[in-house]
Parts: sequence; C-alpha cells; structure tokens
Amino acid sequence: MAKKLLGVVAFALASVAVIGPVPLAAQQPDPKAEIGRAEQVASSLKPQHGKIALPEAKATLDLGTAYDFYGPADAKSILVDIWGNPPSAGEGVLGLVMPAGKSPLSDAWGAVITYEDTGYVADDDAASTDYAELLKQLQEGEAEDNKQRQADGYPTMHLVGWAEQPGYDKASHSVVWARDLKISTSPVDGLNYDARTLGRNGVLSVNLISSMSHLGEVKQAAHEFASHVKFDPGARYEDYQDGVDKKAEYGIGGLVAAGVGVAVAKKLGLLAILLKFLKPILLGLVVAFGAFKNKVMNLFRRNKGPLEGVDQE
Repeated sequence: MAKKLLGVVAFALASVAVIGPVPLAAQQPDPKAEIGRAEQVASSLKPQHGKIALPEAKATLDLGTAYDFYGPADAKSILVDIWGNPPSAGEGVLGLVMPAGKSPLSDAWGAVITYEDTGYVADDDAASTDYAELLKQLQEGEAEDNKQRQADGYPTMHLVGWAEQPGYDKASHSVVWARDLKISTSPVDGLNYDARTLGRNGVLSVNLISSMSHLGEVKQAAHEFASHVKFDPGARYEDYQDGVDKKAEYGIGGLVAAGVGVAVAKKLGLLAILLKFLKPILLGLVVAFGAFKNKVMNLFRRNKGPLEGVDQE
C-alpha cells in the first residue's frame, strides 16, 4: 500500500532534491481515511503508453507497452495525494513512469521525469572522476545535515553507499548511478536510481524510486531508459555548437554530485561538495570555504601546476 512506501519515497526523492521528506509531525494521519482518499485518486488516473512527447525537453520517451506514463497532472496527484508529499513535489515534474499495470498504491517502483536547462554538459571528466571520494564527502556531511533535519522535525537520513557506482555510457550520452538510502523512520532501505541523458541544451532526468528489495528490476529499468530517451533533431548532444550554445560549468562529476545541478546543490548545502567537481572557471568561489579551498585546488591542479585565477596559500 501507499503507506508502506511513503517514508521510502519521501526520503529517496529528498536525496535528489525533487522534494523534502515528510515531517515527523505530519506522519500521523488517520490511516483508513488516507488509504480511502488515495484509492479514489488512483482510480481517476489516466496512464499513457507508447511514444510520449516531452516538449519542455525537446525529447520523446518511447516506452512501448512495458511501462505506464502519467502526465504532469497525474504525476503530481501520485506524488502529493497518494504518496503523501508536499505540493512542491509536483513542481517541474514532466511525468511519472511505472511498470505497466502496476498501481501507484502498490510497492512497485516509480520514475519521476524532469528536465534541467543546464546547458551542454561536457563528458570529458567522466572517466577521471573519483566517485569513491565523492561518496565519502557526501557521507561526511551527514551529521551536520541530520542535526538540522531533526531540529526541523524531519527524520534523519543516511547514505549507506552506492547501490551502483556512477557509470557513463558515451554512446547514449547517459550516466546512471544508484544510492542505498536509510531513513530513520523506515524499516527498509530506500533505493534511488538516477538515469540522466545529456542533450544539447540540458539533461533529462529519470529518477527511479523504490526499495532495495527491488534492486534487480529497478537496475534493469534504469539502464533501459537510456535507450528510451530520444532528443529531437537539433536538440541532440551531438548537435552542440561550441561558442554558440550555453555550456554547463561542470561535467559528469558535478552532475552526479549535485543530483540535479548547481542551483539545487546550493539550495541543499552541497556546494562545498559540488565545488570539488566543478570546472576550474568556478574555483574563485572556493575562497568562501576556508580549509576546503586547498582540497579543491589539489583536485583540479593534477599535473598542470597551479590553477590560474585562484590565489595560492
């Protein structure tokens, strides 16, 4: 039922900045009334199939008959009215995908579709990014973050580890990674799979939400989604024109670190982590982070000597 997954869904989505987790004080509604309301909403949904146009992303999602697609309005109803998240959960969501025939009231996975107008994300750092170090940095920041969550009435969260370490497919211009997530109010670990496909002007995100018990099937679906996403002619990754098009100031490492981009990283307090993976153009910002500055400079210095435009200490 929806209640079984509410904590997992809220936590998994919070980890990628789609929404925040449900406050502890808000997790005590009348179960019978909530389930009845959720069932009523579920009966009104209108799943779609086949090729789904995503004009905001200048892309098409070809789902065939294996998946159900719910448009923006239905997706918001699922996220807010069935899964119990705040209204902000539906903002910017282009749709939601589930296995064909599965109800949002079941314990099947769901995939939230969003698009970020980041500009062109260069992939030349994909093979050199240290994802083990990124995981360590994310985990080291948990204690302070959880103090604030508790003060705000939210359950604590813990990134157990990569359920799948980030990997980039140069042929499909897609990066896939997964996190094993533990929330203090849930008896099962959450599973958050991210599949990002790069386009000329931004990134289409397919964020799959489930529990670790569904790891096998969710992993398969996440990797399949790369082949389901097709950007329109002129909006494809290979259509990028250097010096003409907007370019993101981070690469694959920064995309993974931020989850959904620079703006969200700042909002979540992840900028200190993100800076380790940004392009050198933004390193002037590091002076605000004190001791962290030297770590960032060392990461990008590599074998090329001191970075230009950054004060040395």
